[in-house]
Amino acid sequence: QVQLVESGGGLVQAGGSLRLSCAASGRTISSSTMGWFCQAPGKQRELVATITSGGTTNYGDSVKGRFTISRDNAKNTVALQMNSLEPEDTAVYYCAARAKWATAYEYWGQGTQVTVSS
Repeated sequence: QVQLVESGGGLVQAGGSLRLSCAASGRTISSSTMGWFCQAPGKQRELVATITSGGTTNYGDSVKGRFTISRDNAKNTVALQMNSLEPEDTAVYYCAARAKWATAYEYWGQGTQVTVSS
């Protein structure tokens, strides 16, 4: 079992930055693919960014060039650096983990709220 806890959300003005962190416990996530997802009110959860165990990254179209996902296997953490934030980025952001051979994310955090004011 893996427990994931997100932190770093908050209220920021448009154009500002936030750094989200996801701390994993229970076992190492070094071999897991990690992802950040977001869900805005009334919308479906959508992909923000993923990073494989080897460090390969993938981003949703709306955040490319603005957000950066990274991982620190020694600390068992994953981070999401969010720059040039827009009001449309307002959502609850979730950290998730899956085994590299799995097609679905098995473990999810409780989420952290990000609100971007215009």
